[in-house]
Amino acid sequence: MKRRFANALRMAATVAMAALLAVPAAADTVRIGAIYPLTGPAASTGAEMKDAITLAVDIINGKYDLDLPLARTEGLPNLKGATIKVIFADHQGKPDIGQAEAERMITTEKVAALLGCYYSSVTTTASIAAERHKIPFLNPESTDPKLTERGFRYFFRTTPFDDPFAENFFQFLNDMKKKKKVKIDSVAIVHENTSFGMGVLVSEKKYAEKYGYKVVEEIAYAEKGTSFVSEVQKLRASGADVVMPASYTADAILYMKTFKDLRYMPQAILAMDAGYIAEDYRKTLGKDGEYVLSREVWALDLAKKKPMIAKVNEIYKKRFGRDMNGNSARSFTGMLVLADAVNRAGSTDPEKIRETLEKYALSGDNMIMPWEGVAFDAKTHQNTKGRGIIVQLIDGQFHTVWPFELASRDVIWPIPAWDKR
Repeated sequence: MKRRFANALRMAATVAMAALLAVPAAADTVRIGAIYPLTGPAASTGAEMKDAITLAVDIINGKYDLDLPLARTEGLPNLKGATIKVIFADHQGKPDIGQAEAERMITTEKVAALLGCYYSSVTTTASIAAERHKIPFLNPESTDPKLTERGFRYFFRTTPFDDPFAENFFQFLNDMKKKKKVKIDSVAIVHENTSFGMGVLVSEKKYAEKYGYKVVEEIAYAEKGTSFVSEVQKLRASGADVVMPASYTADAILYMKTFKDLRYMPQAILAMDAGYIAEDYRKTLGKDGEYVLSREVWALDLAKKKPMIAKVNEIYKKRFGRDMNGNSARSFTGMLVLADAVNRAGSTDPEKIRETLEKYALSGDNMIMPWEGVAFDAKTHQNTKGRGIIVQLIDGQFHTVWPFELASRDVIWPIPAWDKR
């Protein structure tokens, strides 16, 4: 009797275990580390990018009627509906902190991949940590050309970078001379002195020579400077037709205030994005920040030709109270690409994610960027399908003005003098 009872218990236990094994495993969470400037001089820009990444994760984990990767399914279907969880870290604009946070994300938070870091100088150090640990690092925003010249196997960049952007500037100036009949001979380059600004200087000097423009002044400065009076006096003395700045948010604001204080204005300010498209730049300066031209990778007015831009921006604005800009649009896109690669890999194994990114291809129809798509060069891991545009800030909004075939309105040239606004 006891033996039969014991056998019955074993059989019941076996049946119960089999039933448990037959139930699908609960969806796991895929942990992604995102390292951005959440405090410091670019904190407002960091907040915009954090919000964009948060929205991208909501779209991935939820279900949205959008032609975006993973929008129409809940979670990652190839990982049994696993959801994405982003762990944010603040690098404060400091390369050493960025590297330390990357190490912490990898060793303590056990992330499957890293995203960031906006500042090229911080991306440089943080990606070194990722490479050492063999963890995929996707960079949506940093534009220093050297980042994809290091031979790294785990580093991938979706945004176009400063070398083609710099060439776009001089192509634009040539088009202005030919089609708008303006006279432009010289430029002055003013740049913050970390890897972002130094990379811009090298590229702009190269293309100034190629396209026949004289560089009459080069000014390097520290991002956290408290006065730019001497720098602006040098710009005035140079007589440059066009000033080409590479600045983060706080310094872009201070430069424009100093331009007004000294009543200085060249024919045009042709900025390398960054601080000149930040929400704080527009809010702080108001009309005084108007008419600046900037290279861009995205603009809201392109929604006329690509309606999905308006759909996503509407969701973003309803939730966060402001429109997207080029910075937040790139972060949003980078998060979607990274999550899509994890899903295609069907695994959180870093090596499988890296291999998937190397073969990755996304059509321009499935993103909010005005690009042909995303595909990474086999050697450099630079996206080969991105492109730039040039926008101008008019009446509080950025308008596409170049290429002329994409323009939503004519460029205002020259910038009105301070006493004629």
